[in-house]
Amino acid sequence: MAEIVGIGANVFDTVYSIPTYPKEDTKMRASACKIAGGGPVATGLTAAQKLGAQTAYIGVLSDDNGGRFLKEDFEKYGVNTDFTEIKSGYRSFASVLWLCADSATRTCVFDKGNLPPLVLNEAQNQAIKAAKILMVDGNEMDAALEGAKTARENGTRVLYDCGGLYDGVEKLLALTDIMIPSLEFALAHTGCKTAEEAAKKLYEAYCPEVVVITQGKHGGIIYDGEKALSYPIYPADVVDSNGSGDVFHGAFAAAILKGYDYLKCCHFSSAVSALKCMGVGARESVPDFETVKKYLKENGYEL
Repeated sequence: MAEIVGIGANVFDTVYSIPTYPKEDTKMRASACKIAGGGPVATGLTAAQKLGAQTAYIGVLSDDNGGRFLKEDFEKYGVNTDFTEIKSGYRSFASVLWLCADSATRTCVFDKGNLPPLVLNEAQNQAIKAAKILMVDGNEMDAALEGAKTARENGTRVLYDCGGLYDGVEKLLALTDIMIPSLEFALAHTGCKTAEEAAKKLYEAYCPEVVVITQGKHGGIIYDGEKALSYPIYPADVVDSNGSGDVFHGAFAAAILKGYDYLKCCHFSSAVSALKCMGVGARESVPDFETVKKYLKENGYEL
């Protein structure tokens, strides 16, 4: 059975590499174009799988071109799709991304499609009970809440990639063991002015095991109820930053299974994210464990 299961977004991405952002109502030739799998939980599961964990996706996909690609992409990387339902006649969650060379940024336009919401069945609930970690991202909120309750009742830890301020988010936060919000989410949800203040407020309000606030180019902070510590960003010649946060969360889950303490998980995940940014494709650029270990050692950190 899978050690890590996930409920959340799985997105069919079309990725264009461009030299600079075009002016409105003009044409520009892209330097490259490719299709890829995206979405916070889906990409996180793929990252964890590539780092040595056994993972499975719990969700709904269409049988259109996007859905078929996403299922095959999971299978290519070894993510279990036994708990993925395939529905006919629906439009997949899809996005178009621009990767801009001169600013090293990405811009995304997305369509959530019209797939029906996930309703957990017995097999999917059993997969949650048997797992060590359930990853959620706030998409498929009703199923995520049900899954998180099942996880909590059966000793499965809930890792929440907090990125969107969705309806019901406070209910999911209350069921979270490992809370990893972006700085934007943390400040907006708490009304605080700094990451450290937000981490403490989130911890006091929802009582997780740990709060880790990711701060992009500035690394991040970790708070366990006693003290706030910072972790660094690791050096990278950035080619594609898209999905770096998703990869961080997947790497964090994989690191937990390796028995690392939470601060070490942060260093490990930051390194994985940096290495991923040096290649195009959120999933295909995720390194294996030995590459991460070597990279950290080269940058002065021993696992």
